[in-house]
Amino acid sequence: MRPLVGISCCQKPFGIFGTPNHAASDSYIRVVRGPVSGTPVLLPAAGEDLSAELLPHLDGLILTGSRSNVWPGYYDGPAHAEGTPEDRFRDDTTLPLIRAAIDHGVPLLAICRGMQELNVALGGSLDQRIQDLPGRMDHSTPSDQPIPKVRTGKAHAVRIEREGALGAVLTPGGRAAGRLAVNSLHNQGVQRLAPRLVAEAWAPDGTVEAVRVDGARGFALGVQWHPEYDWEHDADSRAIFEAFGRACAAHRAARTADPGLAQAAE
Repeated sequence: MRPLVGISCCQKPFGIFGTPNHAASDSYIRVVRGPVSGTPVLLPAAGEDLSAELLPHLDGLILTGSRSNVWPGYYDGPAHAEGTPEDRFRDDTTLPLIRAAIDHGVPLLAICRGMQELNVALGGSLDQRIQDLPGRMDHSTPSDQPIPKVRTGKAHAVRIEREGALGAVLTPGGRAAGRLAVNSLHNQGVQRLAPRLVAEAWAPDGTVEAVRVDGARGFALGVQWHPEYDWEHDADSRAIFEAFGRACAAHRAARTADPGLAQAAE
């Protein structure tokens, strides 16, 4: 049986009545069925801590990107500008889930908003609207590109720590170059790095673009860009998911061989 990989959902209005729905992009489903070689499990933005109920059954966790921003009350930040999308239901579910997953060695891959959640969950803070700060750049792929290219087009390059966890999973070419061109679609980013996080990649303006959890029992990596959009054409994006998939498979093998591991996560 394939590893069960949890995918964080957002709570979004749907239909003419704006009924709340729990949603994740199809790109995450396809990447889990593809290079991760897992079975996707959508995790609702329930607005409560579900970690004790979910983690005993999961072999990996993907924290997805989203238009919504992490509620600033979680990192003592200023209120968002009027009209900024938030999702407190997601925050209240994912932040404790992140901490529990790391504590129990469940492999974790945090993408875009997910990396911001990871930083906040472990005690870091965020910059809001990076592009408005002195000396900083716009981290979004230009919107005047054709629609497919807005998601897959390369917004800027990042400098990679070659000897880090991210460097270890990249293709030999990407690792040797020490830099990657990335597709990027974010306004928020790391301000104060959480104590347990180690920066592994940086944008030209110094913005942290990838992190690892220091001393984690399992795979625990965050990237600020969107490898789920271009893994079919970008070898390094695919390599990230393949490494995560290997970690999920190893966790499943250990979990099924020793039921005590699942009980410990409860």
